[in-house]
Amino acid sequence: MSIKQIDFSKHSSIKIGPTTDVFVIEEKSYPQGHYILGQCNNVLIGPQHPPLMILGKNFDYIKIEDNLLLVGAATPGGKLLSFCKKHDIAHFELLPKLPGNLGGMIKMNAGLKEYEIFNYMHSIETENGIFLKEEIPHGYRWTDFEGIVFEARFEIHKGFNEAHLEMFKKMRDNQPLDPSAGSCFKNPKGDSAGRLIQEAGLKGHRIGDMALSEKHANFLVNLGKGSFDEAIVLMQLAQKKVYEKFGIWLENEVIVVDERFKGEDSPLLKH
Repeated sequence: MSIKQIDFSKHSSIKIGPTTDVFVIEEKSYPQGHYILGQCNNVLIGPQHPPLMILGKNFDYIKIEDNLLLVGAATPGGKLLSFCKKHDIAHFELLPKLPGNLGGMIKMNAGLKEYEIFNYMHSIETENGIFLKEEIPHGYRWTDFEGIVFEARFEIHKGFNEAHLEMFKKMRDNQPLDPSAGSCFKNPKGDSAGRLIQEAGLKGHRIGDMALSEKHANFLVNLGKGSFDEAIVLMQLAQKKVYEKFGIWLENEVIVVDERFKGEDSPLLKH
């Protein structure tokens, strides 16, 4: 058992959060009642957060066994991309624009449009055992399984595609460079959250040091010393204005880690 102190105002991609002790998971067991974090690229951590934990370095590895790619859940996407490029393994070309560790990517079924991390996944391992992809309910930016991912296994297909790599890079060239937690809301079916927010008149709208980016309206960005409360007010405003104009309730893609915004009654989860 080990504890690490982390300042989330420096560690998280949106540069918001307290300094707190975090439990480090070194083996395939962990304390109950703790919330698992990855590299904090898609989370907003509030002052009333639950106990937190992260995977240790024991879960950062890549190996090939029986024509399967075995990857520890703490492995960074960039490391996995480099491995696949070196060994001519296809279907991981989307990774340069997906920040974070593999475990977080799997939990939210991260991807770009129809290209998702689940597409060529074979199975995952949690403390409850090994589960084939077909046994795991999943869809656009969601999964439904119990436990923490320790390892994922992928089918190996040869032929790393440089053209796809460049395509994925260009797909995210319109993203702002300011600190953010990635896309703030999921795209409604057949539409774009960014378009809806822009049409609702909120592109570039600012509260304190938090803003809906001038470059891409679906990115909540920190322009300096933005706070958790400013971020929450801006997210709620976007949901309210889009609902009033289009009758569409935007669903969070950014994960809010705070006890006040937990469960189905959270104003950031449903209308």
